[in-house]
Amino acid sequence: MKFLSFLLFIIPFTLISQYKLLSTEGQYQGEKLFIKNPKQIDGFGYCIIKVTVNGDVLPASIQSPNFEVDFGLFNLDLGDDVFVVIEHFEGCTPRFLNPQILLPASTFELNSISMRDQSTLEWVTTNELGVLDFDVEQYKWNNWVSVGQVRGKGKKSINKYSFKVPLHSGLNKFRVTQKDNSGEKRISKEVIQESSITSFTMSPTSVRDDIFFYSNGEKQKTRYEVWDAFGNLLKIGYSDKVDCRNIVNGIYYMNYDNKTEKFLKAGK
Repeated sequence: MKFLSFLLFIIPFTLISQYKLLSTEGQYQGEKLFIKNPKQIDGFGYCIIKVTVNGDVLPASIQSPNFEVDFGLFNLDLGDDVFVVIEHFEGCTPRFLNPQILLPASTFELNSISMRDQSTLEWVTTNELGVLDFDVEQYKWNNWVSVGQVRGKGKKSINKYSFKVPLHSGLNKFRVTQKDNSGEKRISKEVIQESSITSFTMSPTSVRDDIFFYSNGEKQKTRYEVWDAFGNLLKIGYSDKVDCRNIVNGIYYMNYDNKTEKFLKAGK
C-alpha cells in the first residue's frame, strides 16, 4: 500500500516535469502576440503549461487552440524589451504566429543631415522606438550603393550619428536608409558634396594580366567592381590595380571611381 501511494505521488510529478521551453524576444511595439496551442500527444488537454513575459506569468486563459498575449497587462512602454517563454509538454509543439510584431519598426524622424569637413556624413534623429541599422548609401555607377552601416541607438530623444564616407571625383551624393521587418526602405534626403579628387582613368582596356588605375598621372587606389556580360559580379575591392589573370577571355565591365567602362580580356 505504501509503495502504491508512492507511485501515485511520483507519476504526476514526473509527467509535470517533462516539459520543453520555446521563446521569442524583441521590443514592445504596441501589438498583441498570437500563439497556436495544439493538443497534447495523447489528445487530452492542450500542449502549453504556462506563458511568461519577462518572468511574469501571463494572467489569462491559455486552454484554447489559439490565444493572445496582451502586453498591456504587463505595464510595458513602447520600445521596452520583451522576452516571452512558453513552457509546454513533450510530443507537441506550440508556435508563435506573429513574432515579427516584436521586431523594431523604423520610426525615426530626421532632424538634420549634412557633411562635416567634406568627408564625414552626420545626421540627427528623434523618435526611434527600436535598435535598427542605418545604411549609408552613395550614388555612383548609376545606382545607390551601400558604403557602410551605423547601428541605431533606438531612443526617442535626440540621437547623433556620423560616418566617414568614401569620396570619388566630381559630385558626390549620399543618403541614409533604414529597413525594418516590413521590408520597406525609409530614405533620408540627399546630401551633395563636391570632391577635389582628380578623375580616374584605367589602362589597358585590352588586358592579359593587370588593369591599373591612374589619377593625376600616377597610380592611385579606388573602389572597383568587375562584372561579366551576363550581369554577374566577379571581383570587388579597393586597390590601384585589378588582377585579371583568373578570368576567361571575353568582354567585361569595370565600375571604378564614378564611372563604368568596358574592357576586353584577351590572351593567355
